[in-house]
Amino acid sequence: MPRLQPLPPETTPELKNQFAFFLGTLGFTPNSVLTMQRKPKLAQALAVLNAAVMDPEGEVDLGFRRLIGHVASKVSGCLYCQAHTLLGAKNFGVSEAKLADVWTYANSPLYSEKERLALDFALAAASQPNAVTDEQFAALQKHWSDGEIVEILGVVAMFAFLNRWNDTMATPLEATPLNLAEQLLGEHGWTSGKHQL
Repeated sequence: MPRLQPLPPETTPELKNQFAFFLGTLGFTPNSVLTMQRKPKLAQALAVLNAAVMDPEGEVDLGFRRLIGHVASKVSGCLYCQAHTLLGAKNFGVSEAKLADVWTYANSPLYSEKERLALDFALAAASQPNAVTDEQFAALQKHWSDGEIVEILGVVAMFAFLNRWNDTMATPLEATPLNLAEQLLGEHGWTSGKHQL
């Protein structure tokens, strides 16, 4: 049960543009943002950060950026963000087979060495305490440019905020990401946990 109920979008008309951003990437305004609108400047700042981190003109594939967010969210245990990142990755062209293998990416033939290094980096960067080593960073630099590494870490850092927000608020999961996560990861033990409607 949510600790604060999401408010209807019309509660804060000045956030219409921010809500439209999420409608374009997810197909709905997330309950996290609908809860956050109690402080409109916070919702606006998140939308600006999200637009920068998920910039379509970036170097890292948009679908893969969502997988990075998924792995970072798995480390934090945020089931809400795990479901959202699966949906985001699917919406940006990642196959359902690859999504279903995201928890076993290290051994999956669907993931390249380059992708595995980035996801390993996301796991280490999202860990508490931070587990990124100099050796791991050097290995990452053999496959990813400095700009791409900044994009990858930007995703991890943004989801650190979102993971804490949504787990603390017990944000209720919307039907579309919930159904996708149950379909693709349910057999691996994924549940919505405290993120029930």
